[in-house]
Amino acid sequence: MVSKSQIKLITSLAQKKYRYKHGLFVAEGFKTINELINSKFSLNRLFTISADFGVDSSKVQKLDEKELKKISFLKTPQTALALFEIPEEEIVQEESLILALDGIRDPGNLGTIIRLCDWFGIKNLVCSNDSVDCFNPKVVQATMGSLARVNISYCELKMYLEKSDLPVYGAFMEGENIYKAEVFKNGILVMGNEANGISAEIEALINEKISIPRFGELNETESLNVATATAILLSEFKRKNFSNS
Repeated sequence: MVSKSQIKLITSLAQKKYRYKHGLFVAEGFKTINELINSKFSLNRLFTISADFGVDSSKVQKLDEKELKKISFLKTPQTALALFEIPEEEIVQEESLILALDGIRDPGNLGTIIRLCDWFGIKNLVCSNDSVDCFNPKVVQATMGSLARVNISYCELKMYLEKSDLPVYGAFMEGENIYKAEVFKNGILVMGNEANGISAEIEALINEKISIPRFGELNETESLNVATATAILLSEFKRKNFSNS
């Protein structure tokens, strides 16, 4: 049986301040939990109906569907919910391509972008301090386990870019056509806020502005979703460097 204190703790983890106060975040579903268990993340507690994760039984708490519903953040709870410890941030290794996010606010977008990093082999994702927290339950859910394989760090993005020796690319509507631009294997690709794009202070540090051209006859679409744009740009960066390797 799940206790009232456990319910209070778990529900409080919806808020960033309590996640960092307790050093814990929530993951739900067999696939996500299993991938996190088999990674650098340390399991604190596992609440499950029936799934066997092969972990220390002292950390496992069996419950029924009604109890799981009380602690789940999902409209339709899955078979398990787990608490993991928030690890210390790792140092960003400035090798290959680094993705940087300037003020990404939507949890679904960040979760998808983390999955894209995993797919395209982007080891380091650097986020501005005003970006949504990667341990937000909605972000964790959207990553589908990719959170386990991408090094994510938060920082004062302006200061980070100023200190880096890598070329900095930025996604802009008026930038150079990505299909014609020359891009290097080692660099930083900056993606901006969903509504406002890259901020003025970060724009000043961009070495090369790049864009995704529109091919529609009417050209009425204002912009692409940031996660969609990230997928296209990462694919093109990888394609160019693959063909040149």
